[in-house]
Amino acid sequence: MQKIRIAVQKSGRLHDDSLKLLKDAGISIDNGREQLKATSGNFPLEVFYLRNGDIPQYLRDGVVDAAIIGENVLIEKGEDIITAEKLGFSKCRVSLAVPKTAKYTGLKDLDGTRIATSYPNTVNNYLAKNGISADLHIINGSVEIAPNIGLADAICDIVSSGSTLFKNNLKEVEVMLQSEAVLAVSPKISAERKEVLTKLQFRIKSVLRARKSKYILMNVPSDRLDKVIELLPGMRSPTVLPLAEKGWSSIHTVISEERFWEVIDELKQNGAEGILVAPIEKMVL
Repeated sequence: MQKIRIAVQKSGRLHDDSLKLLKDAGISIDNGREQLKATSGNFPLEVFYLRNGDIPQYLRDGVVDAAIIGENVLIEKGEDIITAEKLGFSKCRVSLAVPKTAKYTGLKDLDGTRIATSYPNTVNNYLAKNGISADLHIINGSVEIAPNIGLADAICDIVSSGSTLFKNNLKEVEVMLQSEAVLAVSPKISAERKEVLTKLQFRIKSVLRARKSKYILMNVPSDRLDKVIELLPGMRSPTVLPLAEKGWSSIHTVISEERFWEVIDELKQNGAEGILVAPIEKMVL
């Protein structure tokens, strides 16, 4: 069986989160220090450590079969490349920012200004869609300093917490797009390697489902079972077991953590006690 070649960011948060996802999917990477390529010892997979901005071209050329990459990079450099799966981590946004002291009333204020960015295609498309014309200064690196040294009136960059903007006396004024890590696929992937990719996706989906879900156990008066079960937005039918104490039952189910907090008060009001919430390692459907 041919090994699938997958690219991940050479360094940074996306690199760490990508390797964690593969590890959680049961894939062991024989990763030596400063290696640019590593092999899995228990799955037909090779990992290529590449610069984030170079990955779309490697996918396009078929040098790698798939990649874990920021959605923002694909929008900027690889709109022709297929996204197979959104991965739910390394979330950020691509935004426009101006100096804190600048008066900003709307996007029209950027008409005729100078904007520093590493995302010229994204900015040009966004501004053109809104009928705005600006002079772009393309910077490969930290763009936040550009307004402070008089190079630009505004910037466009990725924003996570906003702390970098704050430290450079900038304020976020327009969110152009939301981004997260995605699994992207080369248009030149072979049929044999696509079969391996399908197996990898199956594992990844199992991990992602588990991350979004929690295993819930609770004790409920037996005469309130129907009402409590009705409240639970879980997987099909929950498991109900009688307790040693007469008149009580234990309910086991899996629900979204977010949905759980929506119903917790109603569960308690209907007699649920001893509610335990446990993480799930894998969730296979």
